[in-house]
Amino acid sequence: MLKATTVLAGALTAAVATAAAAEGELNIYSSRHYDTDEQLYSEFEEATGITINRIEGNADELIARMTAEGENSPADILITVDTSRLTRAKDAGVLQSIESDVLEARVPGYLQDEDNQWFGFSQRSRIIFYDKDEVANPPLTYLDLADPAYKGKVCIRSSKNTYNQTLLASIVTHHGAGTARNWAEGVVANMARDPQGGDTDQIRGLVSGECDIAVANSYYFARSIRKDVKGVSENRDQIGWLFPSQNTEGAHMNLSGGGVAVHAPNKDNAIKFLEYLASDSAQAYFSAGNDEYPAVPGVGLAPSIAALGHFKPDDVNLSEVARNLPEAQKIFNDVGWK
Repeated sequence: MLKATTVLAGALTAAVATAAAAEGELNIYSSRHYDTDEQLYSEFEEATGITINRIEGNADELIARMTAEGENSPADILITVDTSRLTRAKDAGVLQSIESDVLEARVPGYLQDEDNQWFGFSQRSRIIFYDKDEVANPPLTYLDLADPAYKGKVCIRSSKNTYNQTLLASIVTHHGAGTARNWAEGVVANMARDPQGGDTDQIRGLVSGECDIAVANSYYFARSIRKDVKGVSENRDQIGWLFPSQNTEGAHMNLSGGGVAVHAPNKDNAIKFLEYLASDSAQAYFSAGNDEYPAVPGVGLAPSIAALGHFKPDDVNLSEVARNLPEAQKIFNDVGWK
């Protein structure tokens, strides 16, 4: 279900559809569901005097909504999580290419759409966790997760999960479709249980003894360092973690990003907001407020993230990864990854 905040969804649509765009406003469609993002919005409003109107919902619902609204859409910006969803938005024709010297200078090229329709602003690493009491030799790469030595030991999410879709697409990009298919078959064979729940549930499965190895994004674990996460925080001493593939491509990074809507009534304000998200203050808050890695190089890390240690991230071009998403989904379907 969609949730309207600041203004009612229907009123927002009607107002913009029947009148000229009001100066000093910005209409954001967002699938980021973190309360900590409120500071990002309030800081921008205070600095610019621009009023933010926001509608929150599932990414696919928001993309469908923008498509249905067409030229009458009030959306200025779409913000969502994962390259796969950003790609779906681009393919649906609801974003537009923009020019911004600020974004070009601050956001690394591999974290941008090749047509400048979306830009990444924060990252999470897809980490391998393991039970230190049960696993003496944890898998050091993503490909190692398919090793028969780990049969019946792995907890990982569904193939419907966008994090896994992008991870598999990156494996296709680096190693080819054949290797990716063999990997997916091997992981299915090594699953301790059918895929279920979210990333935190994979770590809890490790703690409960359902599995000895789990795959989850870094910020789900980092937040257990910053605050209490039931089933995780009190058992952190049991949990080991590593950043995979450090001697090859590096650890896979999941992206949160946004782009300007194709019919944005407040395009200039939309670009200003994206540029603000690339500022030092906003980048630092992505880390401090939600345990994420900044997209802009050189921005300091929050203690919860810094505690995970240094690592080599995969700097593969995400536009190239996005082109392999259909192949990744086909592989998931073919190997029976639920």
